[in-house]
Amino acid sequence: MTGTADQSAALSAAWAEPWASAVEYWVDAAQRSVLFWDVMRQRGNQYLTHAADPTPHVLSYEFELILDGRTLERPCNYMLVRIVPPEGVTVDPDKRPFVIVDPRAGHGPGIGGMKPESQIGRALRAGHPCYFIGFLPVPVAGQTLEDIGRAQAEFLRIVAERHPKAEGKPCVMGNCQAGWALAMLAAVKPGIVGPMILAGAPLSYWDGPRGKNPMRYLGGLAGGGWPAAFSADLGNGRYDGAHLVQNFESLNPSNTLWSKQYNLYSKIDTEVARYLSFEKWWGGYVQLNANEIETITEDLFVGDKLTAGQLEVSDHRKIDLRNITSPIVVFCSQGDNITPPQQALGWILDLYDSTDDIVANGQTIIYAIHDDIGHLGIFVSGRVAAKEHNEFIQNIDLIDTLAPGLYEAVIIEKQADDPNAALIRGDHVVRFEARSINDLRALGINTTEEDKAFATAARVSEINRALYTSTARPLVQALANEPAAELGRRMNPLRLQYSLFSSRNPAMAPVAVAAELVRANRRPAAPDNPFLAFQDLVSSQIVAALDGWRDWRDRWIEGSFYAIYGNPVLQAMLGIGDETLADRRPPRRNEPEEEREALRDKVAEGDVHAAVLRAILYVIWPMRAVDERGFATLRQLYADRLPGHWTSLADFKAAMREQYLILRWLPEEAMTALPELLPEAAETRTDAFAVIEAAASAAGPVAGEVKLRLDRMREVFAAAPAEAAAKPAPVRRGRTGRPLKVVK
Repeated sequence: MTGTADQSAALSAAWAEPWASAVEYWVDAAQRSVLFWDVMRQRGNQYLTHAADPTPHVLSYEFELILDGRTLERPCNYMLVRIVPPEGVTVDPDKRPFVIVDPRAGHGPGIGGMKPESQIGRALRAGHPCYFIGFLPVPVAGQTLEDIGRAQAEFLRIVAERHPKAEGKPCVMGNCQAGWALAMLAAVKPGIVGPMILAGAPLSYWDGPRGKNPMRYLGGLAGGGWPAAFSADLGNGRYDGAHLVQNFESLNPSNTLWSKQYNLYSKIDTEVARYLSFEKWWGGYVQLNANEIETITEDLFVGDKLTAGQLEVSDHRKIDLRNITSPIVVFCSQGDNITPPQQALGWILDLYDSTDDIVANGQTIIYAIHDDIGHLGIFVSGRVAAKEHNEFIQNIDLIDTLAPGLYEAVIIEKQADDPNAALIRGDHVVRFEARSINDLRALGINTTEEDKAFATAARVSEINRALYTSTARPLVQALANEPAAELGRRMNPLRLQYSLFSSRNPAMAPVAVAAELVRANRRPAAPDNPFLAFQDLVSSQIVAALDGWRDWRDRWIEGSFYAIYGNPVLQAMLGIGDETLADRRPPRRNEPEEEREALRDKVAEGDVHAAVLRAILYVIWPMRAVDERGFATLRQLYADRLPGHWTSLADFKAAMREQYLILRWLPEEAMTALPELLPEAAETRTDAFAVIEAAASAAGPVAGEVKLRLDRMREVFAAAPAEAAAKPAPVRRGRTGRPLKVVK
């Protein structure tokens, strides 16, 4: 009898368990629904408050205004502020300042410092003074992209003046649109900045892999840049940045239409603060003048004129990226569907045929490619800030002194047993490994036929823009007015999704009341509830369906683009041929042979300090890489062993570059003349070799060819030069005429 009762109880429990899980889940789901819609109400209120702010931003740091661009001779809506270090963070005014520039590509400013683990946060924690260049939501009437460039040049001049003792000019980090604008500024005003970090910045707009990233085709399918001009005319001379954001959102419909909201709904108890923080920036739309958006669409994205050298400033100077004298760090990602690596790096292939061309032009280009982070993650991910951005910041002096050439930044986690681990700052170690042009070609570049299709689209865009300008534009501008333009902006679907769910909507009042009751009686389902697993399964099926539709759409977009603009008949009618592409290649600059001859007279010039640099470069040459520990060791030991060297980082950089070029272009002559640079004093030669040996072995014991070269230098530095007694080695002098010396 007892056994039967136990069996009945067990059967009843088994029968009741799924019902209990179902009830638990549905209570949880209902509560989450109420809380979700209340977050939508909070998001709407946040949007209205942010839009009403005359200087909206999402910076999480206090700041002080340094210069308002509206007060300049050519006013613009940009401004320079100094970031006030938070409590507990101390910066050194004599360290190199960092300037963060956010993109003006539809959203407002502040993404570079919207949380502590950010670009600004990492720069401050490293002790660097930090500045931020932001902008207002409405442009000054008549301002141009060139006016903005002039303002930013003035901002950078002021920052440099505020830190006269800093080792090197300000480092500028340009995110997305701000990156290509910074590159244009540095090309027009070479030497205005120190190292430039271009994060997710497109510079070669036609490039990209086949089968993905369809954004580069959209301008062609829209008939060129004239729709942007039409939209700006309807906006009474101003283009609504919400249109740009809409393009971004269309790239990944599963995230836009489902995943972003589902992630909030499924994690409603933990995700609200992060969600609202991001939405504050994502919904902060800004405007651009008509001339600004037309230049961006027609000359850059559709015309791809930047790397072709076809853009000019008002005094008719060509914008040539080869004029940039500062080291350029390009940070991009394979997971970026807005700026894929090909668009971030393709300009190098447009301008140079080989690594020797880069060296001959004196440029230092470094790139780092993340495996999977998305476009926004390049700027906002705490994980990226703690790794890639932190390593760039910590090693900015090394970056500034790297010899001309092409490098890849390889960043790996620090290990406890790493050689000289104490010299590694942070949790990662970075190596700058030499690369060739072929490494970039391996990423995938456009074929000749693909470039001809884009050139055809650009020609069609010019024709359509001329037709619109001469026919419809006068009528549209005559009918446009500010009240209608403002109504159009308010009725944009992206803005309505915020404002309609704010507290201005009376229907949302009960939601706020219900949400308070739910919070007081919250009953989340157990993590192992089977209905939660089923919910996630349904969500994954929805994502898969939307992704499938996206992939089909992207294939259609790509196929349509090449079917239209790859048509040889259309190309022939428009005069597009191989010569069109040839005309897009800017003329060659310095030839390696010219550099070689220019250095020949300097091979035997210098003293022990030049000899040490030449010997270090000679020893580590087979490594084809520079490790941060080697640079730290070099600076440290120089101060201890070889007093009387370079007075500044700039002088050290100039000497390092000169010795690198001598060794690269004239290797035999360089090594033959090396003994002539050595002093007679054996003790000085011993100290000099100690520096060489420590720098070469800083990353670990040397072996192979490197060891053979080190042993050869041991012999060279152990023997006094035969002519040293008769002719003392010349002393290298700095710009002031004083002996060169390096300080720690």
